[in-house]
Amino acid sequence: MNDQPTPPRPAIPAGATPAMAQWFAAKADYPDALLFFRMGDFYELFFSDAEAAAAALDIVLSHRGEHNGVPIPMCGVPKHAAETYLARLIRRGYRVAVAEQMEDPKTRASTKIPIRREIVRVITPGTITEEALLEAGQPNLLLALTRDRDTVGAAWLDISTGTFETAAVPLAELPALLGRLEPAEIVAPETLPLGEWTTRRGPETVPSPPLVARRRLAEVFQTADIEAFGTFTDAEAVAAMVAVDYVRKTQGGVLPRLARPAPLGQAGVMAMDAATRASLEIHRARDGGTMHTLLAAVKHTVTPAGARLLSAWLASPLTDPIAIGARQDGWSWMLANSQATIRLRGALRASPDLARSLGRLSLNRGGPRDLAAVRDALAAAHDAATALDGPLPATLGAARTTLARELPVQSTLIAALTDPAPLRVEDGGAIKSGYDGELDAHRSLRDDSRRVLATMQLDYAQKFGVASLKIRHHAQLGYIIEAPAAAVEALRAFPELTLRQGMANGARFTEPGLSDLDRRITEAGDRAAAREKLVFGHLAKATLDHADALAARADAIAFLDVAQSAASLAASGTWCRPVVTDDDLFQVRSGRHPVVETALAGQAAFVPNACDLSPERRVLLLTGPNMAGKSTFLRQNALMAVLAQSGLPVPAEDARIGVVDRLFSRVGAADDLARGRSTFMVEMTETAAILNQAGPRSLVVVDEIGRGTSTTDGLAIAWAVLEALHSNIRCRTIFATHFHELAELAERMPRIRPHTMRVKEWRGTVVFLHEVAEGAAGRSWGVHVAELAGVPKPVVRRAATLLNALEKQNSPLAAGGALGALPLFAAATTTDEPVGETPQDDVLRRALTELDPDRLTPREALDALYRLKALLPASAGVTD
Repeated sequence: MNDQPTPPRPAIPAGATPAMAQWFAAKADYPDALLFFRMGDFYELFFSDAEAAAAALDIVLSHRGEHNGVPIPMCGVPKHAAETYLARLIRRGYRVAVAEQMEDPKTRASTKIPIRREIVRVITPGTITEEALLEAGQPNLLLALTRDRDTVGAAWLDISTGTFETAAVPLAELPALLGRLEPAEIVAPETLPLGEWTTRRGPETVPSPPLVARRRLAEVFQTADIEAFGTFTDAEAVAAMVAVDYVRKTQGGVLPRLARPAPLGQAGVMAMDAATRASLEIHRARDGGTMHTLLAAVKHTVTPAGARLLSAWLASPLTDPIAIGARQDGWSWMLANSQATIRLRGALRASPDLARSLGRLSLNRGGPRDLAAVRDALAAAHDAATALDGPLPATLGAARTTLARELPVQSTLIAALTDPAPLRVEDGGAIKSGYDGELDAHRSLRDDSRRVLATMQLDYAQKFGVASLKIRHHAQLGYIIEAPAAAVEALRAFPELTLRQGMANGARFTEPGLSDLDRRITEAGDRAAAREKLVFGHLAKATLDHADALAARADAIAFLDVAQSAASLAASGTWCRPVVTDDDLFQVRSGRHPVVETALAGQAAFVPNACDLSPERRVLLLTGPNMAGKSTFLRQNALMAVLAQSGLPVPAEDARIGVVDRLFSRVGAADDLARGRSTFMVEMTETAAILNQAGPRSLVVVDEIGRGTSTTDGLAIAWAVLEALHSNIRCRTIFATHFHELAELAERMPRIRPHTMRVKEWRGTVVFLHEVAEGAAGRSWGVHVAELAGVPKPVVRRAATLLNALEKQNSPLAAGGALGALPLFAAATTTDEPVGETPQDDVLRRALTELDPDRLTPREALDALYRLKALLPASAGVTD
């Protein structure tokens, strides 16, 4: 049922061929999609669709026929390779409507009536189901949004697995929700701002009124009232129906199997905005890759479903210590029962992706391998349940109960399906011999025609008394009886034989039984294929009758996989089970950054550090030079909260973390040229978000606030922000800065604890110890970092000279009067010489140029070295 009015279809242009008339009609229904129009063994595209696809796919653009006297642009892709081309188009942001031939071309071979074609689906980024188009370990979400004043109704679903959830959030919280979900496609009103997610906006769908949306949702899920599934706001109900309508339209009127919508809201989930997620590189690194991310560092899952669930846990850390503890209990049991976990891991490795196979089957898009996946997943589920023996924590006990239940369809699939199963039912060979008698008969006739013909030839030879009689196939006559000339007259006496062709050495006859066999052999392949497809359909229906039970098993398998993955992390002995409490503590002993530690594996040992943000010392002010590890320390403690509240182990000796309701991480700076925002504007916008949204239960980690403007402005802004976090918001904070003067605020703000990154000077250079210690940095070591980075030595020496002059003033550069009044600027060079060059440098260069090392004796080389040393300036500023 659809309450939306259907717009009138534009008239088909005069003079169009029957096939092109179908194309124009289909294109009018889906003007914003590329139209894959089935023509025999190819999908063909025409007009502007062809031009766009040819450019995107790097295929030849040709022409076919004319329209209004102009050649029609055309390109095509073979049907058997369509998925590869579709994947490329979807990744480039195109939507593709697929028009299939709904009739066998043979039925129209003798008529001028065109084959009926219909749009069977529209492939969009948020509605794909093909394995080749999906990332196995990542969800593929379609998000529908509606707006009710300052509230946004959100509904998201994954048609490849059936996930369906809703929420109602304030408009200001929409960016955080988008960052948490990372939807592949968004259906939203044009008036709703999506910020950086605008590129994922799909075509707008007209929403139903709230009461209509509730009634229609109830009809979809066959219930009297959707409140049976939970409490939905009007905005959530409307958004949910928008999502369902969009999926139904893109799937040719067919709905996949969807879980009952679950109203989640934002309660119970740690809030993180998009900037925080990007800063912490939870799912995606700054370079756009997935290798150096938190997910990659902690993932030891062995199934695609487990990888997706782990990703979802990291995206939505919990704020309920009891729920967090329940997750921890699961992997703690596995850690303590290693032999059972090893058996469980083996069972899980044998489990295919049941959820996505079930999704394809529900859309009539599944193949034999999807049914085989159900069969094999049920076997793996039984093995997994067997591995979990003895008393279990509640979560594992529930999973075992779900997996241990037998389903009758399992034995049916074992009896029916071949192993390995073919990719498509059209390939044949999906159903075992002996399962269906009619299919076996068709196959026997198709595959054993030579044996059947040999038997028939022997029968005819005996019946007609001609031992030399042969059965042969003729291109025009089909199967015929061929006899030598001596037997022709005798055979003409049999009325059932018809003489069809005389030859010099014999004759050819036809016979009704042989003609029937000819027809049956010719049709046997088609009959076998049709019967196999019918049997496959019955098996798919029998499987879908147990869809809810199968989906529950898929969820249980995913949970067990995440639990064993967490146990694998903890088994190393360097990860611990954190104590998550409902207070505002934050104490980590010997904590490490999981991603950096993974990257350093085999190269260097990661230096662990403690972090204590107890109420009486809730603001950690961190100073120290660049390259010393400040950013790593900030991020690792933010990631501690994410991991702990996801119910996972943390990389530390031990940890006690009070629940964080909102996490803010601002580490690293970048401009936003596309929207005309400088680095400083981006920094201030993100700082404003923290000050407006953070509360006493939040955790804030910030780096170098105020760096993007003048020294005086930057110091003033950093000072004011630090005061607000300490005295007004009163949240747990790690505040890294190069403004060492801020350490003096500890005397005025009792809960600030200055810390610094330890640095050691050795033989004129600097060694970063990567250790965090209480106290404030005495200097920034920036000149030494420049030298380590490869800045030319003359520039480094000049910088050292300027730094010495500044330090003698004992004042920030911009704190006093005019620059020209400073002794430093009075001593500045006014010549055209390169900065940092001195007369001594010139003398040294000439002396070195005059040397020819290949002609020097050892004694002469030593003398030359002493002469060069004598030319070296007495105070070079930095040791070479």
